[in-house]
Amino acid sequence: MPFNRNVYERAIYKEPAPIRDRENPFESMVKRFDVAAQILELDPGFYEYLTTPSRVHITAVPVIMDDGRIKVFEGIRVIHNEVLGPSKGGIRYAPDVTVDEVKALAAWMTWKCAVVGVPFGGGKGGVVCDPSKMSPGELERLTRRYTANLLDVFGPDRDIPAPDMNTNAQIMAWILDTYSMHVRRTENAVVTGKPIILGGSLGRREATGRGVMTVTLAALERLGLRPADCTVAVQGFGNVGSIAAQLLAEQGCKVVAVSDLSGGYYNENGLDINAMIEYASRNKGSLQGYPEAQPISNEELLTLEVDVLAPCAKEDQITRHNAPQVKAKIIVEGANGPTTPAADDILKENGCLVIPDILANAGGVTVSYFEWVQDRQGYFWTLDRVNRRLDRMMRAAFDNVYQAAEKYGVTLRIGAYVLAIDKVATALRLRGIYA
Repeated sequence: MPFNRNVYERAIYKEPAPIRDRENPFESMVKRFDVAAQILELDPGFYEYLTTPSRVHITAVPVIMDDGRIKVFEGIRVIHNEVLGPSKGGIRYAPDVTVDEVKALAAWMTWKCAVVGVPFGGGKGGVVCDPSKMSPGELERLTRRYTANLLDVFGPDRDIPAPDMNTNAQIMAWILDTYSMHVRRTENAVVTGKPIILGGSLGRREATGRGVMTVTLAALERLGLRPADCTVAVQGFGNVGSIAAQLLAEQGCKVVAVSDLSGGYYNENGLDINAMIEYASRNKGSLQGYPEAQPISNEELLTLEVDVLAPCAKEDQITRHNAPQVKAKIIVEGANGPTTPAADDILKENGCLVIPDILANAGGVTVSYFEWVQDRQGYFWTLDRVNRRLDRMMRAAFDNVYQAAEKYGVTLRIGAYVLAIDKVATALRLRGIYA
């Protein structure tokens, strides 16, 4: 192939990634951490230890594309903390992944595991790419090279990946196979969220949405509300949002609005969630053109007059700009970081009960823990046992967070941070600092 300077320059001098109009996610995490640390009177050294990621790995991931070009992607893996156990956390593929975002997600995983009582620390990973523009073969080569580059990081006793945004069971199967080929044995426990036939757990795919449902019912009970009398709006109709909407509808709630990338869909008489899931599966995963609902915007959905609002899409959806218009009695954060710190203050003032992400969406890591346990034992549980244990752990975690919030006179978010930080700090104190 003849040398083409324009192609060369475009490859070397890449255009900078677009700047997103949102808060730095790691700084958002630290703002909440600061409040909880003051309540706990956390030792300054412990503060520094618990807000500093243990390790940040950045790796070049070269991939031979289908047209023969070599393209280099940026791979990231952050290990935030390993005091309670090996690090655990998903891998996301997206064009706007940043190191600060992955650091924040890894820290949230640390607190999430501590809140629900799972013996893991926090980790998270990502690759800066647009998977919608890549073929299955390109995604496989990207995944295998990313795994090979991080071979000394991953491991069932070190760091355990899982699916996240734009990754799935197939991606996890490629990670499992690549890792196993290098260590010369099949190591099922190196990832979770993988296919059932490769050691995945029943109930894992639905776990995050099921956890959202469980804590929503617990909150309704605390407020003296019956599910049959409640209306729900769900932002995001991916794995988490669609399952949360489906399960809440099964519990008697009237789901009046959902949304995806194509926009929002509203019906004051209630939506047929099963029909919408079926429609999306026939329509390349999109609700575009769904006929049995009134189209609204994603922004309008967030300000509907409903009892429960479940943001299950992306970060920074509820901000100081739209928080004053939010009318929901309860917000259940199915996504990571959907509410900014400034919005928290407004929602608190308006009497909105916010179930924070580190509690609300912890169902996924809880069943990932179950999957890891099953892989290590070589003995697998029934779906009923998985769901019963998940419901019990999520309900217990909600009660513990609620009690911590009442004890210190703070929001559920700060109550969850207090509970989590206290657990990790206590474990750190007992282990000591190796020097």
